[in-house]
Amino acid sequence: MKRREIATGLGAATLAAGAAMAQSPLSRATPPPMIGAITEVPGIKVGHFTDSRRPTGCTVILTEEGATAGVDVRGAAPGTRETDLLNPANLVEKVHAVLLSGGSAFGLEAATGVVRWLEEKGIGYPAGPARVPIVPAAILFDLGLGDHRIRPDAAAGHAACEAASAEAPAEGSVGAGTGATVGKLFGMARAMKGGIGTASVRVGAITVGAIVAVNAVGDVIDPATGEVMAGARDAEGRRPFGATAGILRGELPPPMQAGMATTIGVVATDATLTKAQCGRLAGAAHDGLARTIDPIHTMSDGDTVFALATGKSGLPGNMMALGAVVPHVMAAAVLRAVRAAKAVGGSPPGMSELR
Repeated sequence: MKRREIATGLGAATLAAGAAMAQSPLSRATPPPMIGAITEVPGIKVGHFTDSRRPTGCTVILTEEGATAGVDVRGAAPGTRETDLLNPANLVEKVHAVLLSGGSAFGLEAATGVVRWLEEKGIGYPAGPARVPIVPAAILFDLGLGDHRIRPDAAAGHAACEAASAEAPAEGSVGAGTGATVGKLFGMARAMKGGIGTASVRVGAITVGAIVAVNAVGDVIDPATGEVMAGARDAEGRRPFGATAGILRGELPPPMQAGMATTIGVVATDATLTKAQCGRLAGAAHDGLARTIDPIHTMSDGDTVFALATGKSGLPGNMMALGAVVPHVMAAAVLRAVRAAKAVGGSPPGMSELR
């Protein structure tokens, strides 16, 4: 009996402690607001080019002194350049820029302008008599807004480099996020504007940042509240519909051509990492996309995230800590992208009504 009483007492104490924790603010603690930008990471500059002729553009993330890089591609319809080079088994260790661009596959041409700008500055991988700038790139589909014949080209990439600085970059309907849209699962007529967003946080002596152009098939959801921030609207265009919830209720989406969306981004840190570790960090960033975009990584998305390590802190990266923090930084950047987005010329009617 005594043993039973002791066991019961311990159980009651444990339950009481659990109940107290459930009421404690600590049990519901969320990360502090992330209000910085990826440019808080030493060694990173960002520049936008926004094409005023239609909603499109590109964004360059410059690492002029070189940064170790990795990539993780999860979407089924990616458009990329130089991603094979980021395999840890391959030769080149550092990149000099990453380009994010609208314009679908045509937009990859903008990376040529980034390469030209870096070459003009004498920046690149030593290769015989030349220095070859290493510029991985990824594109998103925004040809559905305005004149599809207008898309970022080499001149656009060069202009983005000219505009680059270590100041906090503009967010919303600029650069690669200019023509971005979200909530396209039930057609563009029920979609809303996406955009580009950035965030950063300090982890001890290490800085972690993210920038992302949000152009998803799915809805953007605040993980803290479950609220649809931007996404598919109901048939009347008056309120968020909840794309996945609609499917579960039995409303199936119409057929959608592959490659009509895509969310692309970069996470960066001033820690010292290997290429393999950068690849793992890029993978962790996709967790941030999964927390804020539903559905994610679909057959019509080419979701791609790069990771950069500038090593400017002189400290080795704690992968456990970085892997825990990076999804939160990426999620914050996604939410900031849609909160800052504005309707632009060529948007479907009503696309900005819920802003």
